[in-house]
Amino acid sequence: MSDETTPVLIGVGQVTQKDVDPREARGPIEMMRDAARLAAEDAGIGAAGLGRIDRLAVVRFMSGNYADPVALLAETLGAHPVDRVHTAVGGNSPQMLVNETAEKIARGETRLALLAGAEVLSTITRAQKQGIDTPFSAITLTEEDRNGSLPVELAHGLFPPVNVYPLFENALRAKRGRSLKAHLKKIGDLFAPFTKVAAANPNAWFPIERTAEELVTPGARNRFVGYPYTKLVNAIIEVDQSAAVLMASVAEAKRLGVPRENWVYLHGCADAKDHWYVLERVNYHSSPAIRTMGREAFAMAGKTVADMAYFDIYSCFPSAVQIAKQELALPEVDEIPLTVTGGLPYFGGPGNNYVMHSIAEMARRLRADPGTFGLVTANGWYVTKHAAGIYSTAAPARPFARKPPDLYQAEIDAEPKPALALEPAGDARIETYTVVHGRDGEPFMGIVIGRLGDGSRFVANTPADADVFDLLLDGEAIGRKGKVTSDGGQNSFDPR
Repeated sequence: MSDETTPVLIGVGQVTQKDVDPREARGPIEMMRDAARLAAEDAGIGAAGLGRIDRLAVVRFMSGNYADPVALLAETLGAHPVDRVHTAVGGNSPQMLVNETAEKIARGETRLALLAGAEVLSTITRAQKQGIDTPFSAITLTEEDRNGSLPVELAHGLFPPVNVYPLFENALRAKRGRSLKAHLKKIGDLFAPFTKVAAANPNAWFPIERTAEELVTPGARNRFVGYPYTKLVNAIIEVDQSAAVLMASVAEAKRLGVPRENWVYLHGCADAKDHWYVLERVNYHSSPAIRTMGREAFAMAGKTVADMAYFDIYSCFPSAVQIAKQELALPEVDEIPLTVTGGLPYFGGPGNNYVMHSIAEMARRLRADPGTFGLVTANGWYVTKHAAGIYSTAAPARPFARKPPDLYQAEIDAEPKPALALEPAGDARIETYTVVHGRDGEPFMGIVIGRLGDGSRFVANTPADADVFDLLLDGEAIGRKGKVTSDGGQNSFDPR
């Protein structure tokens, strides 16, 4: 059943721009315009139908400094939405927007909504290398954008995701008792199926199927980035990709004449956040927020993991997928691919908007397989903020009623936080770690999160010493003891 205010996805559009002269390339506004027009065409309402949207949401992008990208997109579409949204930084944004928009539609506050995002960082990078000026350029992140990290985290290299996610990976490996070699094989086995999906996706940035061994074997073209990750298992943000989703009430979908076979319902959804800062986490091998989010989304849908025919699990790095699998109680052996796109390292990782592509592709899969269900998950910052959606062409058995996230966020917030030692000194042990490598493939920075004897947690760098790097790269470093010192806001841990 569905009443007139039930929210439905009615149109999706995706654009990938490859190998275009930077002087002729479309910028993010033009890419979103074209994705929106494809979504309108998909819905059968034509570009003119976009003039009816009353809610327009743009996912934050890094490809240009625009004072008001929502207004620019509205203008180019000939739309006059009264409800305009520009998200903060975070890969959870697309699914979060779907969840929030669905609620607004169910309340009768929105009739027709467009959600869109884009990145053109590939064009920007190529233009810079060729000395070409473009009307758009990569933004400089402000302090507000950086609020995913504490000052002490920033001071020790915990800002680029390529430096942070390996910390979770090494903690996962140690928790599961695997050797370095065995765990690298697990990473390869996890992501090789993603490459197969990407190889069949016409919108993928890297449509190349690769073997598990190829993904994790270091070499000249596959250097270590943040140990234990080789380049081929890292999300790639330097892409030109855009996606848009049209949502409407059932009443509006009927009014617009959208074919019923196009309708995709949101059966369940949830949004949750782990302790905000990396140093505050309960540990580095779990996520109470993903666990709670999954519970709530499945309860709302009245479904279980076993009912899902399709998945797109947020895949910026292997640790994000493994933690999600664990917390959502997915089978250890992936009988069903965990992606419908190919994932961020292979389909492409267009900044905060990747999951809009997940949702668009999920809608396409579900339309082709009516009555089946699919789960999309999203992740922002460093396994920090999360969103989930459960979709199907089958009409829901009950009206859309989303539980307010605050009601379950409180139980996550009640999880313990360790005391932080900002200027640590004395005997300590490694809780988790990574070694950051340069473009030449050589290690240049060790990052350690550790514990003092009293249990308080700290972050430090190691001496930039070949002997220290060898200790961290060649043996089991987690649990290793050493000395930590602090000088002028810089902490140093020496494991020798």
